Amino acid sequence: MFGKMQNGLAQFWNGSVNSSTLTAAEFIKIWEIFDSDGNGFLEGEEIDQFLKQFLATVLPEDTYYTAVGKGFLSLKRSFLETFDDNGDGRIEITEMAKLLPTDENFLLLFRFSNPLESSVEFMKIWNRYDADGSGFLEANELRNFLRDLLTDASKSNEVTEDQLIEYTDMILQMFDSNKDGKLQLSEMSRLLPVKENFLERQIFKDSGTVT
Repeated sequence: MFGKMQNGLAQFWNGSVNSSTLTAAEFIKIWEIFDSDGNGFLEGEEIDQFLKQFLATVLPEDTYYTAVGKGFLSLKRSFLETFDDNGDGRIEITEMAKLLPTDENFLLLFRFSNPLESSVEFMKIWNRYDADGSGFLEANELRNFLRDLLTDASKSNEVTEDQLIEYTDMILQMFDSNKDGKLQLSEMSRLLPVKENFLERQIFKDSGTVT
């Protein structure tokens, strides 16, 4: 069971809906605590650990012990039914972003209620921002994409250049799986979901270009 000293989530959030929102950096730190194998998903024991620590943060102690007892598997199923949008039995970072009180502008980056209909649409967006045609989105190109995305999504909230720099760094930290400081096609497709996404095929994970 989790005492306060063992609860990684409680370091950043007190469980109250009225508490301060998490910064982008705090959100990423929480994600990294629970994505222990660094594969970009919470699955299996990682989900158990997150859910138990989440419950320890939001519930009184006596209620917590009841929740993580015999009824935990049922609670976990309900949790996945609510937050696992694609039903793959894992929690993606975009799904977790809906659960924790996070900087509103940063959160908007993960609110894709309608995935792109086709990879053709994805490639049109990709080519618009891959200005040098390198087959990668480098930091400045990614920042341009995030600026346009947030400007369109948040008409009333101004996004500063400092915020854009922070968000760009955080997106690279989350989605740049090979840590080369830029996004390739398959990495970008995790941020911008596409129905029946051919960009998840291994060929695009091995190379940032389409030939």
